[in-house]
Amino acid sequence: MSSATVTRRTESELEAPARRKLTPLRLLLHGFLITVALTWLFPIAWAVLTSLRSYEYTAANGYVSFGGWTLDNYVTAWRTAEFGKHFLNSVYITVPAVLLTLFLASCVAFVIARFSWKLNLVLLGVFTAANLLPQQALLIPLFRLFTEVPLPEFMSDSELLYDSYWGLILINVAFQCGFCVFVLSNYMKALPRDLYEAAMVDGASIWRQYWQVTMPLCRPALAALATLEVTWIYNEFFWATVLMRTGDKFPVTSSLNNLRGEFFTDNNLVSAGSVLVAIPTLVIFFMLQRHFVRGLTLGASKG
Repeated sequence: MSSATVTRRTESELEAPARRKLTPLRLLLHGFLITVALTWLFPIAWAVLTSLRSYEYTAANGYVSFGGWTLDNYVTAWRTAEFGKHFLNSVYITVPAVLLTLFLASCVAFVIARFSWKLNLVLLGVFTAANLLPQQALLIPLFRLFTEVPLPEFMSDSELLYDSYWGLILINVAFQCGFCVFVLSNYMKALPRDLYEAAMVDGASIWRQYWQVTMPLCRPALAALATLEVTWIYNEFFWATVLMRTGDKFPVTSSLNNLRGEFFTDNNLVSAGSVLVAIPTLVIFFMLQRHFVRGLTLGASKG
């Protein structure tokens, strides 16, 4: 038997395990995943299709038709809802809320993962349990609290926590910290303790262990959480509608209300506005997609 024949057989034997047979169960699984993906994408595709058609055409021919293509809905939505101003409002709320959430959550997660004490699990449970409480259940007490907490005039025109950016930042931080603490604490527990012992031998303080040892190793997890938090806080609609009264301060999601008519609503116009509002989150996700997937993968392999 020649060496070339042996080489060909060896290569074929190595390639054989990589080929998976299409069993009925696998075909059923693929069919299920394709169905779920199409079901998930259908509303988005329908919104984009509706936004590209004029209201006059869909009113005459129905939405299950093709034609009446136009980009006027996007121009009208941008002008009517004043998206340019409200996008900035969303930036004022989202960026500080995400940074503050990740910083505070990483501090708590470091304490839970680094130190062993009796209330360790209790502290983690308290932060995690906050995510199990429906936000709507706290509407009345939080509304009363926000209308009674004073703020300096340079921080809020209303001189209250109510109707201020600070109020929305704090409410988002409060409700998002629990999830971030849970993820980061599990991620930090997987880090080798030898790193901390070596840092202590070198005379590193607790702050240096947190900032110079732990945080650089948690960049993938922080990037994944940042992607999720930007999406969740940016898309937040409920609290902005309840805790804001000045229309010029509304974030971009709440400004979609400006596209509703008094007697009827142009669904084509609302669809165009919804697509415009969704574009920034899509851009951020695709920019951080590599870090997002890497963070989830590393967390899964270490945990």
